[in-house]
Amino acid sequence: MKLFYHPDQERHAPPSFLLRGRPVASPEGPIRAEMLSQGLADMGLALTAPTVADGSGLRRRLAEIHAPRYLTFLETIHARWQALPDAAEVVAPNVHPCGGGHHYPRHPVGLVGWHMHDMACPMTADSFTGILASAASAEAAAEAVAAGDRSAYALCRPPGHHAGPERAGGFCFLNNAGLAATVLREHMERVAILDVDLHHGNGTQDIFYHRGDVWTGSLHADPADFYPFFWGGADEQGEGEGKGANVNLPLAIGSDGPTFLAALDRLIEALATFRPEAVVLALGLDAHQEDPLAGLCLETADFHVVGQRVAALGLPMVLVQEGGYPTEHLGNNLAAFMDGFTGA
Repeated sequence: MKLFYHPDQERHAPPSFLLRGRPVASPEGPIRAEMLSQGLADMGLALTAPTVADGSGLRRRLAEIHAPRYLTFLETIHARWQALPDAAEVVAPNVHPCGGGHHYPRHPVGLVGWHMHDMACPMTADSFTGILASAASAEAAAEAVAAGDRSAYALCRPPGHHAGPERAGGFCFLNNAGLAATVLREHMERVAILDVDLHHGNGTQDIFYHRGDVWTGSLHADPADFYPFFWGGADEQGEGEGKGANVNLPLAIGSDGPTFLAALDRLIEALATFRPEAVVLALGLDAHQEDPLAGLCLETADFHVVGQRVAALGLPMVLVQEGGYPTEHLGNNLAAFMDGFTGA
């Protein structure tokens, strides 16, 4: 299996984010990549950097899942922000168009409020370089599978599944799983995205909600009580050509491994009825009971079983790293998943 990580991802290193009204150290920093890399190294697996982190193909593909004005925003907002009088070094919103806005703003403060739906996506001067490198890693893994590899892994941070067509949120800016699916769709008619992160992949759902060629399924903590709160109900099943191609399985807060795995079996059954030619796995590890954002109670051994069950699909698969935040267990959780996935 090829495993990809572009070192420029380290350049996105947000110092803090707002949690329950308080600025706290961000758990989504370069230390995540170090811990995940160590988990892979302990298995004898080595990461490779993609050859290009800013190619024209990447930009073209991103424009298929994100609005052009949003991509321009991500690339230019820090410089525009710094030109404001008394602006902070970090870009962060202080206004939002709650209930839906009628006019797309010109002012940087309005743009930040429009394109960032929460306070978890601060951007520094080097953030865009790191964000693009994360996407390039997902693209490289998808290209490897499209070229004939049975599976490939992308260590992506920042993660991506909360990023919608023109919204950042939940540490996510570009939708890496959606990008991987876009690459696969260039070679295949039907692709599925299976999301096992603690949180609902609301950005992924938004991107593909009206499409019937990319099935999306998410297993997550119930958004009635957990982030992202406003998306992820079982009644959200797609619209138009996408009707029936979106499946959500919310779980009660505190659900344990056996409950999670039983729900995973149901989600895999739904996926199988779509008959995809390849799968993108949005691999979150934050369902672990000691994750700092914990809402579920999986143990490390449960990730081994997750790996076995997704491998049993027997389909070409791109593994895209989503959540999973710094604890002493993080690297072991990834290693347990990989052991189950490759062993199966």
